[in-house]
Amino acid sequence: MMVRFHGVRGSTPTPGASTVRYGGNTSCVEVRLVDGSLLILDAGTGIRELGLSLTREGFSRPIHLLISHLHWDHILGLPFFAPIWRKETVLRVLPMLTEAQQAAAVAKTIFDGLHFPVRAECVPSQIEFLEEAESWRVGSALVRRVTLNHPGGAQGFRIDDADGRSLAYLTDNELSPPTPPQTTLDELARFSENVDLLIHDAQYVDEDFPLKKGWGHSTLWEVLELGHRANARHIALYHHEPTRDDDTLDALAQEVQQRLVERGSSTVATLAREGWVIDL
Repeated sequence: MMVRFHGVRGSTPTPGASTVRYGGNTSCVEVRLVDGSLLILDAGTGIRELGLSLTREGFSRPIHLLISHLHWDHILGLPFFAPIWRKETVLRVLPMLTEAQQAAAVAKTIFDGLHFPVRAECVPSQIEFLEEAESWRVGSALVRRVTLNHPGGAQGFRIDDADGRSLAYLTDNELSPPTPPQTTLDELARFSENVDLLIHDAQYVDEDFPLKKGWGHSTLWEVLELGHRANARHIALYHHEPTRDDDTLDALAQEVQQRLVERGSSTVATLAREGWVIDL
């Protein structure tokens, strides 16, 4: 399994000189399975560069899109994803978490003439919405989902490939919400147990609270605890706060390493950045 990060920023794109090292695009992760199948996790602004890369590659197989939820930072790049403007492209979209989200997704909310000038019926690619199920077989992998703690609802995914490699993608998620959680930390730890890579929303630090309590995001330190309980081999800290520049994220990366050393943890943790590739 190969994983490439195309967008790691949360809430809104952050272009500019102070964010070039980690990148300013919003959520999008490319996953290539052992059989060559392609899965895309979220369609934030990072999906634009992925689309250009697929076009250069001449990729012609079906594309599977897994959307965590319909907040703008997770779907804003979809109209600029080059493959959807080719009639040969088959884009298969996994079901959304709630009926309301599914209805909006099926209607292709962006392509309504109001939010984007081209309407859904003018998009030439073949867009298929998979039926509801407990799990889905995508190429060589089994895909499962879990409910996350986020305003409006969100879902996370676990991908288990045929060669035994595994990935969990949990964004946007508040591990310690102010109201009863949809899914507890222990449940998420079981869902993510022994994964090779855990990608988790780590937008906040303790100083961001109490102002942002209930906004649907976790702190870096909570995510490290989840990774420890799940026995994840590698944690990708993801969905960075838009106000944090590269230097601030570098400092947080150093603090993360210090805390892991102090705990004596064998888990590896990395602040995700655009262009980062992991071969699991």
